[in-house]
Amino acid sequence: MGDLQTTNVALIVMAVVSVLEALLLIGIGIGGFMVYRRVMQLLTDLESRQIAPLREKVDAILGDVKAVTARVNSEAERVDHAIHGTIDRVDNTAEHLKSSVMDKVNYAAGIVRGVRAAIVSLLQTDHRPKPPATAEGRF
Repeated sequence: MGDLQTTNVALIVMAVVSVLEALLLIGIGIGGFMVYRRVMQLLTDLESRQIAPLREKVDAILGDVKAVTARVNSEAERVDHAIHGTIDRVDNTAEHLKSSVMDKVNYAAGIVRGVRAAIVSLLQTDHRPKPPATAEGRF
């Protein structure tokens, strides 16, 4: 019977150790959960105290940047339109000025040619018409 009693004592010791191990694992699990919950609470508090105000400021700055960007784009389009309009007006003015000057220059050139022809005609002493040039004289 000594062998059976030794075996029973060994089994009881192993059962008690297994129960203690199970209780230890349950305690570690509960402790881990409590640490996790505390860390999450700290993160939530940190976010509400530090990150949320910063995010609000960043959102406000981004809103201002959007507004400024939209205004700059609008002004750039307006300036671009004004520049194109000015360039078109300058081109039209230059074309008008060119045609006006060319008309006056052509008129003056016509008068000068007429006066020159009259002077050449008056100064020419030979009143005989010249014979037309032959084909050999043209080259």
